Amino acid sequence: MKLTRKLVTGLVASLALAGAVVLVPGLTRPATAASLVEVTAFGDNPGGMRMHVYVPDNRPANPAIVVAMHGCGGSGPGFYSSSEFASLANQYGFIVIYPTATQQAGFGNCFDTWSDAAKRRGGGSDPVSIMSMITYVQRQYGGDPDRVYATGSSSGGMMTNQMLALYPDVFRAGAAFMGVPFACFANAADFPPGTSRCTGGSMDRTPQQWGDAVRQAYPGYTGPRPRVQLWHGTNDTLVPYQLLQEEIEQWTNVFGLSQTPTSTDTPQPGWNRRRYADASGTVQVEAYSIQGAGHSLPAGGMAAAAVAFFGLTDRPTTPPTSTPPTSTPPTSTPPTSTPPTSTPPVGGACSASYRQVNSWPGGFQGEVTVRAGTSAINGWTVGISVPGGISISQLWNGVLSGSGSSYTVRNASWNGSLAANGSTVFGFIASGTPATPTLTCTSP
Repeated sequence: MKLTRKLVTGLVASLALAGAVVLVPGLTRPATAASLVEVTAFGDNPGGMRMHVYVPDNRPANPAIVVAMHGCGGSGPGFYSSSEFASLANQYGFIVIYPTATQQAGFGNCFDTWSDAAKRRGGGSDPVSIMSMITYVQRQYGGDPDRVYATGSSSGGMMTNQMLALYPDVFRAGAAFMGVPFACFANAADFPPGTSRCTGGSMDRTPQQWGDAVRQAYPGYTGPRPRVQLWHGTNDTLVPYQLLQEEIEQWTNVFGLSQTPTSTDTPQPGWNRRRYADASGTVQVEAYSIQGAGHSLPAGGMAAAAVAFFGLTDRPTTPPTSTPPTSTPPTSTPPTSTPPTSTPPVGGACSASYRQVNSWPGGFQGEVTVRAGTSAINGWTVGISVPGGISISQLWNGVLSGSGSSYTVRNASWNGSLAANGSTVFGFIASGTPATPTLTCTSP
């Protein structure tokens, strides 16, 4: 996969609107007339970032703060112009901070989610710069320290997860669009999507491993965690769709929740939502799969859905013009738990078991666990037989061949060798009515 400038053309082109940006040297004055203001001296800035802030004319004495972050190649002013957060700020009276990243990592203006400094609370780089921006807004505009939120697209979505992991005591909630789990990138060399293990389709950790990464970001922290909303398009090939599942596993583990959603629904056509509530009924994690969407979020009211998830709206939330309430999960039919079908391992053979992860009108997402028997194996092949009318259109963590009602999945280069009783997982998107496939697993 290749990171191309065309994915952020709209963001970069919007810099032509810079005439609407007011430059504020240091702390000289607050924003006026609901203009986008650049602040040039906001505090400690180890990431070398730029800061813009949008302060609506009508706001409470202690307004909420939303940090809204652009994708690679973009900018704060670009994200201001191309997203709905400023217009929502006018409507609901919160302040928006628009950071501009200046890190390169082989591309332009990407938020640092790869360095060791950026993975440690107070370690430096972009996270510390963003915290300085928040402190500035709290001091300059009376921003409410109990209502701070993070959101962003692509690189900004990745940084959203970063900030929630590093500063759980600062953020109340976050909404990550097309992001990756915290600590997905090993280092700067692993960041470029074309060569990255994280975004190359080979990242598969257990929920415990993902959760441990978050817990290690702020060792010893036992306080409340910010609620998390996750968004991803099913046809995203730049930041592959399967990373949504890895994000879900990370945050549900952090909250001590089951991997099975407590409810599912479709708030708008093509928006399939899974919600994970705690014992009190509070939705701590929710995930949106946007059917057919590529690397192009947020769009079409998604920013409004994020703001509603934050609790910054007070209007009834009836789709499609608005979004569902966050306090109590809606009454819906929970996902059916598909009994796994598997082939029993014998000696060095392997087994394959199936789990339906998600479904929507006209399609579904499945997951297959491949497990070695009592001896290690070096390579595996899973045969998949599906009823007529089902077509597998996308697969990750394996090599797909076949068509019609019969498919074959072979291991990828990195997950063919399994220790005795070891396992790996591959997933797929299929069109048609959800059904349990018949699986066979063989190993050389």
